[in-house]
Amino acid sequence: MQQCTEMAGMNEMEKKLAEYKCDTNEAICLKLVRFAEEVNDDSMTFHPEYSHQLYGDDEVAFGYKGLQIQLYYSAGNLITLFKVKYSARFTENFDCVEPDDVEGKIREIIPAGFSCNTDDFISLLEKEANFKPFGTLLHTYNVHNVEAGEDFTYQIHKVDVFCPGFRDYHERLQTFLMWFVETASFIDVDDDRWDFFLVFEKYNNDGETLFATVGYMTVYNYYVYPDKTRPRVSQMLILPPFQGEGHGAQLLEAVHRFYCNLPKVQDITAEDPSENYVKLRDYVLVKLCQTLPSFSTDKLPLSFSDDMATEAREKLKINKKHARRVYEILRLRVTDMSVETKARDYRLEVKKRLFAPTKKNQRELTKMMKCLRPEELASHISQMDTALQQEELEKSYQEVLAEYRRVIERLAQA
Repeated sequence: MQQCTEMAGMNEMEKKLAEYKCDTNEAICLKLVRFAEEVNDDSMTFHPEYSHQLYGDDEVAFGYKGLQIQLYYSAGNLITLFKVKYSARFTENFDCVEPDDVEGKIREIIPAGFSCNTDDFISLLEKEANFKPFGTLLHTYNVHNVEAGEDFTYQIHKVDVFCPGFRDYHERLQTFLMWFVETASFIDVDDDRWDFFLVFEKYNNDGETLFATVGYMTVYNYYVYPDKTRPRVSQMLILPPFQGEGHGAQLLEAVHRFYCNLPKVQDITAEDPSENYVKLRDYVLVKLCQTLPSFSTDKLPLSFSDDMATEAREKLKINKKHARRVYEILRLRVTDMSVETKARDYRLEVKKRLFAPTKKNQRELTKMMKCLRPEELASHISQMDTALQQEELEKSYQEVLAEYRRVIERLAQA
């Protein structure tokens, strides 16, 4: 009887504790503020995709009801308002359980100089008129806003860490990485091999020209023997209010064109690219390569050539692996897949590339088999199951085909 009473008590306490758990992705409220009235406009709030780097894999904070972590930024210079609100805080003494230090976690990543007072933050918004983009203007473009019924103007700037005021600005900007890049980490800006590329919206307010931060990219220049560099894209982020408007493609294309004009650049790569980045890169590289003579319509059915690889590298700083992928997309665009022979030729060309790593592994496994004991051989032999390999190869081909068709559709809409 006593044991049942204790169990019931534990269940009640567990329920009580559960009431004080909050999803940190929902609790964190982000906002880019241009005008004072937007501070209290909930429709402008957006939330993180990730918060595990601060609040653990469960992305849960304990000890509060109605938790709201406000991180509001001025739209241009990213001056920060940081406030924590909640309707109730866990105060009972139970098994040494204490509320999580949600505020301390945020203070670990936001630089000093933030405001905790809304009125102070609003007064700082008046200084946004003095904010001007850092660095050198690389590219200006317009995007038609259907809701507003007009074109909005955007600029892409190239910056280095020595630009006055940029270091402090970058410390504020990079905090967004924690919420939108799954494996984000802050970079060492003291290394002068970093290049920074920023996107800004240019807008008017009462006759004044102002700028709002849209997104950015960081690129590290690796040394390539004997006298070349290999720029590697490290981080890229378009802030959520601006996503889906084509800014990522504009940014990546502008960065490629910038490095294409530097004779010491070998090629351009990316560090651990995400699936979304690969899709974006496919689109941009195909757009750039489609006008090259070696990728002309009459040459695409003749297979991938050394001329394609060379021209893509020399004119656009694209490595052979990426150039091959571009070729496959462009060839698909000019191939009538309803004609069986053309579809078969294309399928075999792509599968030959997809199968190459498997073929190499088979050769290595064949060599290993001569040295393996019977029990080791049994565990490896399944890797050479031809039927299974064919099934996996077909699956990979269909996935690639779907990816390529999405790129072609986007090109048609551009």
